[in-house]
Amino acid sequence: MVYLDNNATTRLDDAVLQAMLPFLKDEYGNASSTQHRMGRKANEAIQKARIQIAQSLSASDPSEIFFTSGATEAINWALKGVAERYTSLGNHIITSQTEHPAVLQTCAQLQKRGFEITYLPVGRDGLINLEDLKSSIAEKTILVCLMAANNETGVINPIADVANICQERNVLFLCDATQYIGKTDTVNLQNIPIDLLCVSAHKFHGPKGIGALYIRRKRQPIQLETMIAGGQQEKGFRGGTYSVHNIVGMGEAIAHSAETDWRSIANKRDYLEQELAEKLKHVAINGEQHDRLCNTSSITIKHVLSSELMSQIPDIAISSGSACATGTRDPSHVLLAMGLSPDDAKCTIRISLSKYTTDGEIEQTIEAIVAAVHKIRSNSPTWMLFEKGLLD
Repeated sequence: MVYLDNNATTRLDDAVLQAMLPFLKDEYGNASSTQHRMGRKANEAIQKARIQIAQSLSASDPSEIFFTSGATEAINWALKGVAERYTSLGNHIITSQTEHPAVLQTCAQLQKRGFEITYLPVGRDGLINLEDLKSSIAEKTILVCLMAANNETGVINPIADVANICQERNVLFLCDATQYIGKTDTVNLQNIPIDLLCVSAHKFHGPKGIGALYIRRKRQPIQLETMIAGGQQEKGFRGGTYSVHNIVGMGEAIAHSAETDWRSIANKRDYLEQELAEKLKHVAINGEQHDRLCNTSSITIKHVLSSELMSQIPDIAISSGSACATGTRDPSHVLLAMGLSPDDAKCTIRISLSKYTTDGEIEQTIEAIVAAVHKIRSNSPTWMLFEKGLLD
């Protein structure tokens, strides 16, 4: 199996696994039981991971890092937590049409509760217009929520500009950095005034089931409702026994992510795109006119359904879009927002590389996709009509 679905999840780094193993067997103490040595050792391991994450993000203090089960929980906590605590200031939240389902579905829930949500449109490049953002911020706006990089196309948003606009207008900025962290140079929170930021370890060769929410320390503290009531873990915001091995793994994974050769991954991605464009007719790379994550390629292959293509290449693991949207028959909301037709959106695949992707795997993937596309098109009346100019 050639695995090229790294925006869905990544292989656990060997060094990360080795760091986790002691806390799965020998050092199994409860991190909240600091009356004895085993509990203290587990607690120290958690604090080390908190420091590793804070240093990677250039956060000013490790206490700004709060552990969650992943980015989806962090997004839910941040959106709902701000909405609950800031209703006296307003009920308006701004996001975009191309956000992850965790954001869009949470916003839909808040909308049913009376909150006003503005969904900013994007252009063909997948980016919002910053002037649209500025004009959408009103007196009752309490939060702007935008992703750092799109999980389907890899398009990188101008989050520094967004953060500065929000700071100038005294509006909180929540950044979903789930796909961004570990796939490019990390966010520098000393230079970019993001208020809340979400990450998930399994996107950068860490374990599944662990993530974090960064909450900036400000002169006027950011107020959030408690996510899970129970013990005093995470300053009482999220009760429950710490998953020590997962937290350790996240800390190690984010520390190792800085060692990744981004240029090498980008070169493999670019080569794959160029070869497919040369060997196949009517291939389009979505978002290629703008900065993208080095590992991500969204490719529309005219009149070749992604579902049919993937069934023809069972040894190549790719996807048709977000893993969280798998199972729906609807075309990608991201691609539709970018102006693709429903038919073209259904003919789009997502290929996402990792530091473990080899040149040989890229060659194997190109060969398999080209052969499969030729086979599908040769048996397609629709393709034949399109070739004759009788269909768009």
